[in-house]
Amino acid sequence: MPLAAPPALLLPLLGLAAAAVADCPSSTWIQFQDNCYIFLQEAIKVESIEDVRNQCTDHGADMISIHNEEENAFILDTLKKQWKGSDDILLGMFYDTDDASFKWFDNSNMTFDKWTDQDDGEDLIDTCAFLHIKTGEWKKGNCEVSFVEGTLCKTAIPYKRKYLSDNHILISALVIASIVILTVLGAIIWFLYKNHSDSRFTTVFSTAPQSPYNEDCVLVVGEENEYTVQFE
Repeated sequence: MPLAAPPALLLPLLGLAAAAVADCPSSTWIQFQDNCYIFLQEAIKVESIEDVRNQCTDHGADMISIHNEEENAFILDTLKKQWKGSDDILLGMFYDTDDASFKWFDNSNMTFDKWTDQDDGEDLIDTCAFLHIKTGEWKKGNCEVSFVEGTLCKTAIPYKRKYLSDNHILISALVIASIVILTVLGAIIWFLYKNHSDSRFTTVFSTAPQSPYNEDCVLVVGEENEYTVQFE
C-alpha cells in the first residue's frame, strides 16, 4: 500500500528539520562531533606551507588539527576509504621556534599528540607534522614541501548551527506534535459544532405547533358540514 503524502502544513516543518541537520557548508564536507572536514584530493605545486593553507582558507576553513584519539581514528578511517595519494598527509601543525613548541595553525590548543618514535635531538626549525595513513601515527618532516597530493581541511560548526543540530529532533517533534494535537482538537470541535447544529435543527421542526386534527378528522368534518348544508 503506498504511503500517504504528509499534510501540507507539515511540509515546511519537515524542510526546516532537514535544513537543521545540514550543519556543514555542503554535502562534500563530512561532519564529526562539532566540526566539518573536507579532503581536497587535488595535487598542487607549492612554494611554502602557506600555499597549502590557502587551499583550506579558500573554503572558509584551515588545515586540519587533531585533539583526541577518536578524531585521529575518524580521520584515519576516512582517509583509508577516500585517499588515493601518498601514505603521509600534511597536518596543520608547525614548530614555533619562539616558544620551542609545536602549535596548530588554527590556533587551537595542543591537547593530544600521537608522535612516532623519532630522535628528540633533531633540528626542529621549519618542522611540520605528517599523519601516516597506515599506522595513524604522526611524523615530523620539513614544512618546505614543493608538492602535495591533497589537503585536509577543518572548520568548526558555528555555535548557533551546532545548537540547532543538537536540538532539531526535539524541536521538530514538539512542533509537529503540537500541530497534530491542534488538528485533532479542531476536528473534534467541528464535529461537536455540527452535531449541535443538526440537533437544534431537528428540535425546531419537532416542536412546531401541530394541528389537533389529523387528515382523517378534517375529511370527516368536511363531509358532515356538506351533509348538513344539503339537508337544510
